[in-house]
Amino acid sequence: MASNFFVSYDLIAPGQHYDRVTEAIKSTGAWAKVELSFFYVKSSMTVEDLAKHVWAFMTPNDKLVVIDTTNNKFYGYNISQEVLTHMQNHWSR
Repeated sequence: MASNFFVSYDLIAPGQHYDRVTEAIKSTGAWAKVELSFFYVKSSMTVEDLAKHVWAFMTPNDKLVVIDTTNNKFYGYNISQEVLTHMQNHWSR
């Protein structure tokens, strides 16, 4: 069954590859570009698999958050520990 996702990212200089990242997002399912670096995606992938797929086209200093609104989960890369802890503490409450 397909899930609803929001994908948000920040590409940090140097090495910004907007075309590669957006094409990676678009390849995961039905999509809509909401903002410059914010997409809606309908995909049968898991939140972790979708995040790993997009991350493969990003550089290690970039930031990525994928939110599975259907299953109430999130997965990300380079989220600050403070923000990650806050999200984990308040996510399902």
